[in-house]
Amino acid sequence: MIRRLLVWWMAAWALAAAPSWAQPLVVQDDRGSSHRFAAPPQRIISLLPSLTESICALEACNRLVGVDRWSNWPAQVNQLPRLGGMDDALIEAIVQLKPDVVLASTSSRALDRLDALGLRVVRLRSETHADVQRTLQLLAGLLGTPAQGARAWARIEGELAAAAARVPPALRGQRVYFEIGGGPYAAGISSFIGETLQRLGMANIVPASLGPFPKLNPEFVLRAQPDILMGAAKEAQAMGGRSGWSALTALQRGRRCGFDTDSYEAMIRPGPRLGLAAGQIADCLQKLGAAK
Repeated sequence: MIRRLLVWWMAAWALAAAPSWAQPLVVQDDRGSSHRFAAPPQRIISLLPSLTESICALEACNRLVGVDRWSNWPAQVNQLPRLGGMDDALIEAIVQLKPDVVLASTSSRALDRLDALGLRVVRLRSETHADVQRTLQLLAGLLGTPAQGARAWARIEGELAAAAARVPPALRGQRVYFEIGGGPYAAGISSFIGETLQRLGMANIVPASLGPFPKLNPEFVLRAQPDILMGAAKEAQAMGGRSGWSALTALQRGRRCGFDTDSYEAMIRPGPRLGLAAGQIADCLQKLGAAK
Protein backbone atom coordinates (compact mmCIF):
# COMPACT_ATOMS: atom_id res chain seq x y z
CA MET A 1 0.00 0.00 0.00
CA ILE A 2 2.76 2.39 0.97
CA ARG A 3 4.58 1.64 -2.26
CA ARG A 4 1.44 2.32 -4.33
CA LEU A 5 0.89 5.60 -2.49
CA LEU A 6 4.51 6.59 -3.11
CA VAL A 7 4.19 5.85 -6.84
CA TRP A 8 0.93 7.81 -7.00
CA TRP A 9 2.48 10.76 -5.17
CA MET A 10 5.50 10.82 -7.48
CA ALA A 11 3.27 10.71 -10.56
CA ALA A 12 1.10 13.53 -9.20
CA TRP A 13 4.18 15.61 -8.37
CA ALA A 14 5.60 15.10 -11.86
CA LEU A 15 2.32 16.18 -13.43
CA ALA A 16 2.13 19.28 -11.26
CA ALA A 17 5.74 20.16 -11.98
CA ALA A 18 5.37 19.73 -15.74
CA PRO A 19 6.17 22.95 -17.62
CA SER A 20 3.34 25.06 -19.01
CA TRP A 21 4.51 24.17 -22.53
CA ALA A 22 3.97 20.42 -21.95
CA GLN A 23 1.11 20.77 -24.40
CA PRO A 24 2.26 21.04 -28.03
CA LEU A 25 2.88 24.56 -29.32
CA VAL A 26 1.11 25.49 -32.53
CA VAL A 27 1.97 28.69 -34.38
CA GLN A 28 0.63 29.98 -37.67
CA ASP A 29 3.05 31.99 -39.76
CA ASP A 30 2.30 34.83 -42.15
CA ARG A 31 1.96 32.48 -45.09
CA GLY A 32 -0.89 30.75 -43.29
CA SER A 33 1.10 27.60 -42.52
CA SER A 34 0.64 25.95 -39.11
CA HIS A 35 3.67 24.57 -37.29
CA ARG A 36 3.48 22.19 -34.35
CA PHE A 37 6.23 21.95 -31.74
CA ALA A 38 6.42 19.44 -28.90
CA ALA A 39 8.41 22.00 -26.87
CA PRO A 40 9.86 25.50 -27.35
CA PRO A 41 12.69 25.33 -29.93
CA GLN A 42 16.20 25.40 -28.51
CA ARG A 43 18.12 25.50 -31.81
CA ILE A 44 17.00 28.44 -33.94
CA ILE A 45 18.24 29.76 -37.27
CA SER A 46 17.27 33.27 -38.33
CA LEU A 47 17.57 34.35 -41.96
CA LEU A 48 16.52 37.97 -41.49
CA PRO A 49 18.27 40.65 -39.38
CA SER A 50 15.04 41.95 -37.85
CA LEU A 51 14.10 38.42 -36.73
CA THR A 52 17.59 37.87 -35.29
CA GLU A 53 17.23 41.08 -33.34
CA SER A 54 13.76 40.09 -32.18
CA ILE A 55 14.96 36.74 -30.80
CA CYS A 56 17.69 38.55 -28.88
CA ALA A 57 15.29 41.23 -27.63
CA LEU A 58 13.21 38.37 -26.20
CA GLU A 59 16.31 37.23 -24.27
CA ALA A 60 16.85 34.08 -26.35
CA CYS A 61 20.06 34.96 -28.22
CA ASN A 62 21.63 31.84 -26.75
CA ARG A 63 19.22 29.67 -28.75
CA LEU A 64 20.48 30.98 -32.11
CA VAL A 65 22.77 28.53 -33.90
CA GLY A 66 23.04 30.40 -37.22
CA VAL A 67 22.04 33.66 -38.92
CA ASP A 68 21.93 35.30 -42.33
CA ARG A 69 24.90 37.24 -43.70
CA TRP A 70 23.50 40.65 -42.70
CA SER A 71 22.62 40.02 -39.05
CA ASN A 72 25.08 42.00 -36.92
CA TRP A 73 23.18 43.13 -33.82
CA PRO A 74 23.61 42.54 -30.99
CA ALA A 75 27.35 41.96 -31.29
CA GLN A 76 27.24 38.40 -29.98
CA VAL A 77 25.51 37.13 -33.14
CA ASN A 78 28.66 37.94 -35.10
CA GLN A 79 30.17 34.73 -33.73
CA LEU A 80 27.48 32.54 -35.30
CA PRO A 81 27.68 30.68 -38.64
CA ARG A 82 26.62 32.75 -41.67
CA LEU A 83 24.03 31.00 -43.79
CA GLY A 84 23.43 33.24 -46.80
CA GLY A 85 20.37 35.36 -47.42
CA MET A 86 16.77 35.24 -48.54
CA ASP A 87 17.53 34.16 -52.08
CA ASP A 88 20.77 32.20 -51.63
CA ALA A 89 20.40 30.39 -48.32
CA LEU A 90 23.05 27.72 -47.73
CA ILE A 91 20.67 24.78 -47.57
CA GLU A 92 23.22 22.07 -46.73
CA ALA A 93 24.80 24.15 -43.97
CA ILE A 94 21.37 24.85 -42.48
CA VAL A 95 20.47 21.15 -42.47
CA GLN A 96 23.78 20.23 -40.83
CA LEU A 97 23.04 22.57 -37.91
CA LYS A 98 19.87 20.54 -37.14
CA PRO A 99 17.68 23.50 -36.21
CA ASP A 100 14.37 23.06 -34.42
CA VAL A 101 13.06 25.97 -36.48
CA VAL A 102 14.19 28.31 -39.25
CA LEU A 103 12.83 31.88 -39.15
CA ALA A 104 12.58 33.66 -42.50
CA SER A 105 10.79 36.34 -44.48
CA THR A 106 7.57 35.56 -46.36
CA SER A 107 9.33 36.77 -49.51
CA SER A 108 12.19 34.29 -49.28
CA ARG A 109 12.22 32.07 -52.39
CA ALA A 110 15.07 29.77 -51.44
CA LEU A 111 13.55 27.82 -48.58
CA ASP A 112 11.00 25.51 -50.22
CA ARG A 113 13.71 22.85 -50.26
CA LEU A 114 13.99 23.07 -46.47
CA ASP A 115 10.26 22.36 -46.25
CA ALA A 116 10.75 19.34 -48.49
CA LEU A 117 13.55 18.12 -46.22
CA GLY A 118 11.22 18.22 -43.24
CA LEU A 119 12.54 21.32 -41.49
CA ARG A 120 10.09 23.74 -39.90
CA VAL A 121 10.34 27.10 -41.64
CA VAL A 122 8.29 29.84 -39.99
CA ARG A 123 7.87 32.71 -42.44
CA LEU A 124 7.06 36.12 -40.99
CA ARG A 125 6.14 39.46 -42.54
CA SER A 126 7.71 42.67 -41.22
CA GLU A 127 6.39 45.70 -43.06
CA THR A 128 4.60 47.81 -40.43
CA HIS A 129 4.70 48.60 -36.72
CA ALA A 130 1.76 46.21 -36.28
CA ASP A 131 3.80 43.46 -37.96
CA VAL A 132 6.65 44.04 -35.50
CA GLN A 133 4.29 43.83 -32.53
CA ARG A 134 2.65 40.64 -33.84
CA THR A 135 6.01 39.05 -34.65
CA LEU A 136 7.34 39.74 -31.16
CA GLN A 137 4.23 38.20 -29.62
CA LEU A 138 4.38 35.14 -31.90
CA LEU A 139 8.08 34.57 -31.25
CA ALA A 140 7.66 35.03 -27.51
CA GLY A 141 4.96 32.36 -27.51
CA LEU A 142 7.13 30.07 -29.62
CA LEU A 143 10.00 30.52 -27.16
CA GLY A 144 7.74 29.56 -24.27
CA THR A 145 7.98 33.05 -22.74
CA PRO A 146 4.76 34.77 -23.89
CA ALA A 147 5.02 37.62 -21.39
CA GLN A 148 8.29 38.73 -22.99
CA GLY A 149 6.49 39.78 -26.15
CA ALA A 150 4.22 42.24 -24.34
CA ARG A 151 7.15 43.63 -22.37
CA ALA A 152 9.25 44.12 -25.50
CA TRP A 153 6.47 45.98 -27.28
CA ALA A 154 5.70 48.12 -24.24
CA ARG A 155 9.36 49.17 -24.20
CA ILE A 156 9.20 50.11 -27.89
CA GLU A 157 6.02 52.11 -27.36
CA GLY A 158 7.64 53.96 -24.49
CA GLU A 159 10.66 54.81 -26.61
CA LEU A 160 8.48 56.01 -29.48
CA ALA A 161 6.49 58.25 -27.15
CA ALA A 162 9.65 59.65 -25.56
CA ALA A 163 11.14 60.40 -28.98
CA ALA A 164 7.96 62.13 -30.15
CA ALA A 165 7.98 64.34 -27.07
CA ARG A 166 11.47 65.62 -27.98
CA VAL A 167 10.61 66.79 -31.51
CA PRO A 168 10.65 70.62 -31.61
CA PRO A 169 7.09 71.93 -32.04
CA ALA A 170 8.25 74.23 -34.85
CA LEU A 171 9.28 71.22 -36.95
CA ARG A 172 6.13 69.16 -36.52
CA GLY A 173 4.27 68.64 -39.76
CA GLN A 174 7.27 69.40 -41.93
CA ARG A 175 7.72 67.15 -44.95
CA VAL A 176 10.51 64.58 -44.98
CA TYR A 177 12.30 62.75 -47.78
CA PHE A 178 13.83 59.59 -46.28
CA GLU A 179 16.19 57.98 -48.76
CA ILE A 180 16.89 54.24 -48.79
CA GLY A 181 20.30 52.90 -49.82
CA GLY A 182 21.48 56.03 -51.57
CA GLY A 183 18.38 56.22 -53.80
CA PRO A 184 16.46 56.14 -55.95
CA TYR A 185 14.26 54.41 -53.39
CA ALA A 186 12.47 56.20 -50.58
CA ALA A 187 10.50 55.32 -47.47
CA GLY A 188 6.87 56.19 -48.15
CA ILE A 189 4.16 57.07 -45.69
CA SER A 190 2.88 53.46 -45.66
CA SER A 191 6.27 51.95 -44.71
CA PHE A 192 7.32 51.21 -41.13
CA ILE A 193 9.79 54.10 -41.44
CA GLY A 194 6.93 56.31 -42.59
CA GLU A 195 4.92 55.19 -39.56
CA THR A 196 7.82 56.15 -37.30
CA LEU A 197 7.95 59.60 -38.90
CA GLN A 198 4.21 59.95 -38.36
CA ARG A 199 4.61 59.03 -34.70
CA LEU A 200 7.14 61.85 -34.47
CA GLY A 201 4.63 64.28 -35.95
CA MET A 202 6.37 64.58 -39.31
CA ALA A 203 4.88 64.50 -42.81
CA ASN A 204 6.20 62.59 -45.84
CA ILE A 205 6.66 63.63 -49.46
CA VAL A 206 5.85 60.07 -50.65
CA PRO A 207 2.11 59.33 -50.62
CA ALA A 208 0.69 55.95 -49.66
CA SER A 209 -0.46 55.43 -53.26
CA LEU A 210 3.17 54.89 -54.34
CA GLY A 211 3.68 52.01 -51.91
CA PRO A 212 6.00 51.61 -48.92
CA PHE A 213 9.38 51.85 -50.69
CA PRO A 214 8.91 53.25 -54.21
CA LYS A 215 11.62 53.85 -56.75
CA LEU A 216 11.60 57.58 -57.38
CA ASN A 217 12.79 59.73 -60.23
CA PRO A 218 15.11 62.45 -58.85
CA GLU A 219 12.77 64.96 -60.48
CA PHE A 220 10.04 63.80 -58.07
CA VAL A 221 12.13 64.97 -55.11
CA LEU A 222 12.93 68.28 -56.82
CA ARG A 223 9.26 68.96 -57.49
CA ALA A 224 8.24 67.91 -53.98
CA GLN A 225 10.74 70.27 -52.30
CA PRO A 226 10.91 68.43 -48.96
CA ASP A 227 11.59 70.49 -45.85
CA ILE A 228 14.06 67.94 -44.45
CA LEU A 229 16.26 65.28 -46.11
CA MET A 230 17.22 62.06 -44.31
CA GLY A 231 19.38 59.07 -45.14
CA ALA A 232 22.67 57.32 -44.47
CA ALA A 233 25.45 59.80 -43.66
CA LYS A 234 27.49 59.17 -46.81
CA GLU A 235 24.52 59.55 -49.14
CA ALA A 236 23.15 62.57 -47.27
CA GLN A 237 26.46 64.36 -47.74
CA ALA A 238 26.48 63.52 -51.47
CA MET A 239 22.98 64.88 -52.12
CA GLY A 240 24.28 68.37 -52.81
CA GLY A 241 26.33 67.10 -55.75
CA ARG A 242 23.42 65.53 -57.59
CA SER A 243 22.24 67.12 -60.81
CA GLY A 244 19.75 69.87 -60.07
CA TRP A 245 19.55 69.16 -56.36
CA SER A 246 21.30 72.39 -55.46
CA ALA A 247 17.87 73.92 -56.04
CA LEU A 248 16.48 72.08 -53.01
CA THR A 249 15.77 74.60 -50.27
CA ALA A 250 16.45 71.93 -47.64
CA LEU A 251 20.03 71.60 -48.88
CA GLN A 252 20.50 75.34 -49.11
CA ARG A 253 19.44 75.67 -45.48
CA GLY A 254 21.40 72.65 -44.26
CA ARG A 255 18.28 70.81 -43.20
CA ARG A 256 19.36 67.22 -43.60
CA CYS A 257 19.95 64.30 -41.26
CA GLY A 258 22.77 61.92 -42.11
CA PHE A 259 22.87 58.86 -39.86
CA ASP A 260 25.90 56.71 -39.09
CA THR A 261 25.84 53.05 -40.09
CA ASP A 262 24.57 51.66 -36.78
CA SER A 263 21.77 54.21 -36.50
CA TYR A 264 20.77 53.85 -40.14
CA GLU A 265 20.61 50.04 -39.90
CA ALA A 266 18.32 50.34 -36.88
CA MET A 267 16.05 52.61 -38.92
CA ILE A 268 15.73 50.33 -41.95
CA ARG A 269 15.07 47.12 -39.97
CA PRO A 270 11.49 46.57 -38.80
CA GLY A 271 12.36 45.05 -35.46
CA PRO A 272 12.81 45.75 -31.76
CA ARG A 273 15.00 48.83 -32.37
CA LEU A 274 12.08 50.87 -33.74
CA GLY A 275 12.11 53.04 -30.63
CA LEU A 276 15.88 53.50 -30.72
CA ALA A 277 15.62 54.58 -34.37
CA ALA A 278 12.90 57.08 -33.51
CA GLY A 279 15.17 58.51 -30.83
CA GLN A 280 18.00 58.99 -33.33
CA ILE A 281 15.67 60.84 -35.69
CA ALA A 282 14.42 63.00 -32.82
CA ASP A 283 18.04 63.84 -31.91
CA CYS A 284 18.68 65.17 -35.41
CA LEU A 285 15.43 67.13 -35.46
CA GLN A 286 16.38 68.74 -32.18
CA LYS A 287 19.69 69.87 -33.70
CA LEU A 288 17.89 71.27 -36.74
CA GLY A 289 15.44 73.07 -34.49
CA ALA A 290 18.24 74.59 -32.43
CA ALA A 291 20.04 75.77 -35.57
CA LYS A 292 16.98 77.48 -37.01
